[in-house]
Amino acid sequence: MLFIYKAKDLLTGKIVEGEINSDSKDKAVISLRSRKLQVIEITEIKKKFKKGKINSKDIVIFSRQLSTLVSSGVPIIQSLSILESQAENINFVKVISSIKKDIESGLSISDAMAKHPRVFSELYISMIRAGELGGILDVILDRLSTYLESSEALKEKVKSAMMYPMIVGGIAIIITIFLIVYVIPIFKGIFQGFGAELPLITKIVIFISDIFKKYLIVIVTISIIGYFAFKKYISTSKGRRQFDNLLLKIPVFGVIFKKVAIAKFSRTFATLIKSGVPILQSLETVAKTSGNKVIEDTILESMKSIKEGGKISDPLRKSEIFPEMVVQMIAVGEETGNLDGMLFKIADFYDQEVESTIKGLTSMIEPLVMVFMGIVIGFIVIAMFLPMFELGDIASKQG
Repeated sequence: MLFIYKAKDLLTGKIVEGEINSDSKDKAVISLRSRKLQVIEITEIKKKFKKGKINSKDIVIFSRQLSTLVSSGVPIIQSLSILESQAENINFVKVISSIKKDIESGLSISDAMAKHPRVFSELYISMIRAGELGGILDVILDRLSTYLESSEALKEKVKSAMMYPMIVGGIAIIITIFLIVYVIPIFKGIFQGFGAELPLITKIVIFISDIFKKYLIVIVTISIIGYFAFKKYISTSKGRRQFDNLLLKIPVFGVIFKKVAIAKFSRTFATLIKSGVPILQSLETVAKTSGNKVIEDTILESMKSIKEGGKISDPLRKSEIFPEMVVQMIAVGEETGNLDGMLFKIADFYDQEVESTIKGLTSMIEPLVMVFMGIVIGFIVIAMFLPMFELGDIASKQG
């Protein structure tokens, strides 16, 4: 809880004002008295909280703030109390409060966080645990914050690249459906009134319009069922693997997905190794947090290779995902004992690659989408106006 107070400084006799975080009003007053302050007025600030899911941005902000507080020498319990009072998401406030109580009851920080797997990933817990064991929690929190910020920035770049074509494509689909369902039937009535033979292109457009108008509810229903069936299928191990493999191979966007996957793998693996997490545990965590079944399978093969006395780079070379340059750099890192350094260089390189690819893609998508819209709408317009010339001839002959 956050309180604002007005008090008299018993040492100087001056009236002072300020804010204080405390579990209750009584505790706030006791804390102020310990500072030689005589409370005149104290009021709780009622904060407006937002509800909803705890998102990745909440975690990034929490991690950076916790890192700053711990690095400044603020005890972990007090740090969590400060962050609890500053959090804007009511669900996150409850999570921080729960972690604080668990730590006060004797649990380690990593074990307290592990009780909230939907909020803190396995990677997050592994790094916090390594920081606790090594006595370098402040250093680990700083690395973790940097990693999360880099990952979030990369995610935002990909989102922004995907957003534009999705919006424009969606608008194009809505306009096309509107023309097919509402505009074309008007022209159909006009054409039927003249009883003239229509061009093939016009017949095709009218046929499509009739199908849409007659079976619109059926089409929408089938689309919704298909969507949920697809979601169900990719929730299975086989379906997820096939879908993830397809994502990496689709034209244009597949290149971005592959580069993002390599950047994420490299940065996550490097961060874990540098933080002192054992290499097999690091690979297991990287596999589980990769977000792609095909990449996960490749990483698990690397684990088998290490257990059998081999190298990480050997299974990566056999896969079709990791380019030869990446495999060679990892192999050099293994030979020189500077694997984390090499992985960070790979991650930085592919972050830049993703950024440049997205810029090129964005500049290329705009004209492609405009051409697509022009072709579709132009096709419909030509189909509707082509008979007009023939109807004009018929009308002039009848006149």
